[in-house]
Amino acid sequence: MSENIKFRLDHTMIRVSDLDKSLDFYTRIMGMKILRENKYPSGRFTNVFIGFGPENETTTLELTNNWDINEPYEKGEGYGHIAFNVDNVSAAMAYLENEGVKIKSPAKAMNHGTRMLGFVFDPDGYVIELNEPLNK
Repeated sequence: MSENIKFRLDHTMIRVSDLDKSLDFYTRIMGMKILRENKYPSGRFTNVFIGFGPENETTTLELTNNWDINEPYEKGEGYGHIAFNVDNVSAAMAYLENEGVKIKSPAKAMNHGTRMLGFVFDPDGYVIELNEPLNK
């Protein structure tokens, strides 16, 4: 690979069943900001890019809502999770539980390690990992 080419993770896209519910989860509860929204009537879908900073500087999440899909999407065996870094996983998990977010796995030390992790589900059942900074 040429040293003149630099790669940066731009975004991850997930398909969501209820865009309003997902936006509430990721913006109000998780603290992300809506960066841009595009509606494509001819394709019958909307996508919204959300993140913690500007698109050209930080990694973002693209929520895609296909207007004619009424059933939950299959997650597939290859999908793992979306990870968010937080200073205190236990406190963040308590906050999320208080907000009615479904807990998959409570805060605990990582299997075979010491880093604190916790897992929750977003409104569409996607797994969200919370982890503490590596240098903690």
